[in-house]
Amino acid sequence: MTEFLIRAGLAKDVAKIVELERATANAPHWVEAEYAAIAERRKAEYVKRELFVAESKGELIGFAVGRLMGDLAELESVAVDLRARRYGVGKALCKTVIDWAGAQGAHTIELEVRAASEGAIGLYRSLGFVSEGLRAAYYSGPVDDAVLMRLDLEKKA
Repeated sequence: MTEFLIRAGLAKDVAKIVELERATANAPHWVEAEYAAIAERRKAEYVKRELFVAESKGELIGFAVGRLMGDLAELESVAVDLRARRYGVGKALCKTVIDWAGAQGAHTIELEVRAASEGAIGLYRSLGFVSEGLRAAYYSGPVDDAVLMRLDLEKKA
């Protein structure tokens, strides 16, 4: 699993993305139509979203969604197949969203992550994100706080 590529997500990827998302307990759970709208590049003028997928040997092994609102971006979702974890797939997906956001003119990228997701928090910190606060009981199933994290893209450059 050491070789993979990152590319823009397409409409043909949506079913596999939803399958992977449903199998990832900590991922935000969206309706299929939401992923389809992003993959088909249907967007409102004030919000731009992009979907990226990781693929290995023709198999989708991860995805990430970024959103841009003016000069602020959000890393909305990242999920990696259990069999593909610890190979740098999640980090590569996050870097792709960060690079996309910077190229779109974002000055800052933010995210929320479950407080119990120590691995994810460590990944985000390794990319330069810093904790900015907590949202108490933000997540359900199970109830958990959200750690708010931010990366200043101007300092990163």
